[in-house]
Amino acid sequence: MVSFSQPNGLASRPGLKQLQAVQAEIFRQMKLIIPDHISYHDHLQSEVAGSPLLRMEVLERHKYTTFFRLMYEFRDGRSRRFAPDAHIRFYHDARLAEATSFSVDQGCTRLAHPSIPPRQLAQKAWRENKALDRWLDYLLRQGHSVESMVPATTEIPRHQRVKSLVTVG
Repeated sequence: MVSFSQPNGLASRPGLKQLQAVQAEIFRQMKLIIPDHISYHDHLQSEVAGSPLLRMEVLERHKYTTFFRLMYEFRDGRSRRFAPDAHIRFYHDARLAEATSFSVDQGCTRLAHPSIPPRQLAQKAWRENKALDRWLDYLLRQGHSVESMVPATTEIPRHQRVKSLVTVG
């Protein structure tokens, strides 16, 4: 939830060019993780030594965009937990990718409303995209790549999947 009364830790408002530069970097990093056979599979996984299982789910495919969900899978006996929960809109034509949400519990809540000041929306987008940028850099340094990303042997359980892609409120 966005708080309008609490300081957000940003000294200045990030500019659109800064945000687009981060989104271009996210696009570049995603290209190093997304294999060519993504068009044939909706569920992929990458397993490298010293790292939890990385799961990727294709939520939507369109001519110019693809919507992904990227997360670690943690297993504890028969139970599975997925975190962080990054939802990424990948713009093939613009060569940009943006975090539409990045959190463990948020899921895919799109928060936009005329009553929310644009500055807070821009700062929220900046924080989520910077967090995704740092996590993708970490994943690449761990060894996750197009070579390690293969079709998943199991799908994400239905109760763990995104129930609603858009929430207006």
